[in-house]
Amino acid sequence: MKRLLALVLVLTLALGVTAALAQEKMYISVISKGEQHAFWQAVRQGCEDAAAEYDVNMFYYGPPSEADIVLQVEALKAEMAKNPKALALAALSTDAVMTELQECIDKGIPVIGFDSGVPNAPEGSIYATASTNNQNAAALAADKLLEDEGLAAKLAAATAEAPVVVAVLSQDATSESVTGRTTGFVNRFVELAGAYGVVEVQGHTNWAVAAENPAIILHVEIGASPRIDDMTNAANAVLNKNNLAALFISNEGAVAGVLAATADGSEFGEGGRFNGILVGGFDAGVNQKNAVRNGWFAGSVTQDPYRIGYLAVELAVKAANGEAVEDVDTGAQWYTKDNIDEPNIALLVYD
Repeated sequence: MKRLLALVLVLTLALGVTAALAQEKMYISVISKGEQHAFWQAVRQGCEDAAAEYDVNMFYYGPPSEADIVLQVEALKAEMAKNPKALALAALSTDAVMTELQECIDKGIPVIGFDSGVPNAPEGSIYATASTNNQNAAALAADKLLEDEGLAAKLAAATAEAPVVVAVLSQDATSESVTGRTTGFVNRFVELAGAYGVVEVQGHTNWAVAAENPAIILHVEIGASPRIDDMTNAANAVLNKNNLAALFISNEGAVAGVLAATADGSEFGEGGRFNGILVGGFDAGVNQKNAVRNGWFAGSVTQDPYRIGYLAVELAVKAANGEAVEDVDTGAQWYTKDNIDEPNIALLVYD
């Protein structure tokens, strides 16, 4: 009888251990740049949904603001002490996390970058990055603006004697994301507008391309600095160009300058000084969303923060399981007054 009870006890303990092992889930850490903006809240939602989908335990942290580098580093150090199976990281400062990235290499912990990723990280530390391809996102704006029949008609009627002007306004010529958007729009617009006539790119030397007798001029304007007063001055310089038919604004800072120069965008509306100019923006925010809702902007491009989060976790799980991973474009969406409140878009147009 005692042997039987002992056997039952051993089997019970064995089953308990087996069950405990079966219930043990992969643990991954996600360290973002923040959590205060709706953008990062959408990123977190994507992370949480992917963690549920892949049945893993996930820790998520974002500091109170994107200036809190020390807090982000402290959270990263605390997570490294837990030896996660994988780490997803959007670094506020690569220099501040070099020790931890080297520790990941030494421990064989795969790191997935997301959003802006981890620029200039130690070789071999970042397995893949989930982020917006800014050139593709800005090309989407060119596609959508060129679908407008009014703009197409103006381009078709353009001549070398009376060239039509389309402009790009960006806040700087150094940031990788902003310059990528400028390049993406310029390249796609030149490709598409070339069907209507000869296109010349003027303005900033980084993008200028001369052409003989152009009928269509694409002007690239860069603000003197990202400050709102400089961006407002740059916006006024563009808006007062003769025969301006359309304007693409490549980032939220540049949008703020345009809105400041146009009474929050209302002057693009009926009876306004700039009525008839087709405008496409980038990003979101309360004022830009209002300009889109009112039809003062034809639409704007938004990144997809939900997919940024979802794909970051998905890549982390795959890397932890030894699967090969590579960089992914998390995509972008074009939102207008007609679709801004649709659930799949509303999630992405953060305040």
